[in-house]
Formats: sequence, structure tokens, C-alpha cells
Amino acid sequence: MATRSPAGRTSGSSQQATWRDVRPAGVVLLSGPEDYVASKAAESIRNQVRTAQPAAELVRLDAVSYEGGTLMMHASPSLFGDWTVIEVSGLAQMNDAFLVDTLAYLADPAPDVVLVLRHSGGNRGKKLLDAIRASQATIVDCQPLKKDGEKAEFVATEFRLARRRIDPDAVRALVAAVGSQLPELAAACQQLMADTAGDVTAETVEKYYGGRVEATGFKVADAALAGRTAQALSMLRHALATGADPVPIVAALAMKVRAVARVHGVRGSSIQLGKELGMAPWQVDQARKEAQRFSSAALAHCVRALAEADAQVKGESRDPVYAVERAVTVIALGDG
Repeated sequence: MATRSPAGRTSGSSQQATWRDVRPAGVVLLSGPEDYVASKAAESIRNQVRTAQPAAELVRLDAVSYEGGTLMMHASPSLFGDWTVIEVSGLAQMNDAFLVDTLAYLADPAPDVVLVLRHSGGNRGKKLLDAIRASQATIVDCQPLKKDGEKAEFVATEFRLARRRIDPDAVRALVAAVGSQLPELAAACQQLMADTAGDVTAETVEKYYGGRVEATGFKVADAALAGRTAQALSMLRHALATGADPVPIVAALAMKVRAVARVHGVRGSSIQLGKELGMAPWQVDQARKEAQRFSSAALAHCVRALAEADAQVKGESRDPVYAVERAVTVIALGDG
């Protein structure tokens, strides 16, 4: 009996696909360190399956904390014959239970399941990776775009797929302004398309990004610790709007607040404390100056807010932007 296929599911030998043209398959390996590419590939597969079968179930597993038998349980046939998409993260740190179960699954994959595996790189799980490559899996190479030419092609493709025109000079200007990270570059493309009409020119890019403030996490942290709430939030929102990742911003905030907490209420010279705390004397002086705004209770409140924000931007919240904004606000208000 023929098996149904969701939106172009194919069979045959292992095959390569790009993140833009990947199709649902029994097993898809997203291999490489570029998380943006991997996330877009997974999103595309998910959407294609749901287009073909709106009732398809989505299951997300973590290979790090995986419990034996979980994969087989979720891959068992549905009573209603619906498809299941199983997305597994963390293969680069997979535990032994996941390795054993997935090797067994590859020998007899379920016909109504699309298994999407994310491996960010490294040697962990080589036995499983070899088995995947020897199977009928689809493999997507998720590598960062390092050359300006590759980034320019990415920008041009984003606009072409959206049926918008961007001048070659504008492409080069955009890559020069915001091309350090792929998520940031993608966000800039989307912002330009949303905020403008007609052709995007070099002048358009100059208007939006020519005078761009380098609102890094440390600058946001400096403004927050100085009590400049409005400035800190403005810099934060600008950074996020142009594609900055909330995770390193929270890390920068935490680093600065930890430094303040370490010197709060501690006596001694800057040189002495610097040696004891592993800080430069000027860092001790700066942290002491910033610590004057905080009581011990306020600092503890800041640390708790940052711990919550760190968990939320790493997957515990559907709104990581709000989590970062709340942490910045708590720090900027201090005892106020």
C-alpha cells in the first residue's frame, strides 16, 4: 500500500538540500553552527507539513535531557492517521539514551513522522551522524556566511523572494552597515521592506543605518547602571530592532551587575581589590561608582531579574524582548 506524503516528502538515498529549498522527509539533519539557517529550515519544514496536514502534531525534544523510549512513543502511529513533526535540538551534547534510541529508529523509521535533528557541530554523536548520512535522510548544511559576497547574495535573495527590488549599491551598503551576524542582516532586510515602498536605494540604507549607533550590550548595561532608564531602553530597542540577539545583551548586563555586587560595601584600595577579585583597578573604581545607587536588597533584586531574563531569552518565554526590557528597567531604577 502506498504511503501518503506531506508536501513533497521524498524517499531514496541520502540527499543534500539548502535551507531555502529543503522539503519534508522521514529524517532531516540540520548540521552546522549557524542557528539562523537551521531555525529557518526547521520552520519551512514545519509549515510545509502543516499546509498539507493542518492537524499535524509538533513535538520538541532535547537530546541532552532525553529519556529513553520517548522518541518511539511520539513516533507511534496516530489513531487519526495524522502526521507528526518531531524536532530534536542539542545533538552536539546528546546523551547515551538518545543515541541508542535514534540508531534503532533509523533502522525502521515511522512512515507518518518527519524527524528533524539539529546538530551544531563537533564530534559528539559521530556514530549517529554517520548512520544518518548512510540512511535516506535529507541533510542541510547550516554554515555561517563569512564572505561579503555571500552576505550580498543573501540580501538580494531576501528581496527577490519578497518581490522587492534593491539596488546593488544598497546591498553593499546594507552588508557594510549590519552584516556582522546573519540574524541581524535578515532583520535589517525585513525592516527595510516593512518600512519603505518601492525600490530600496543606497540613500534608503543610509537613512536607516548610515548613522547607526553601536548599541552593544555593554553600552546598554552602562546606561542602565547609571540610572539613565530612557536612554538604556532606547539603545536596547534599537539594538533588538536591528537584529541583535537578546542572549549576549543579558550576558553583558549580568557581567556588569556581578562586578557591582562584588565591590558593594567592600573596603580596600582599588589595586588591592583588583588583585583579590581579578579585576583591573579602573574596573573596581567604575563598579564602586555604579554601586552607590544600590542597596544590598536592590542588588539582589537585580540579580534575580537577570536570572529570570537569562532563562526566558534561552527558551522559557515566548517574549524574550519583554524579559530583557524588564531586566534593564529594574537595573536602571535601582533603589527607585
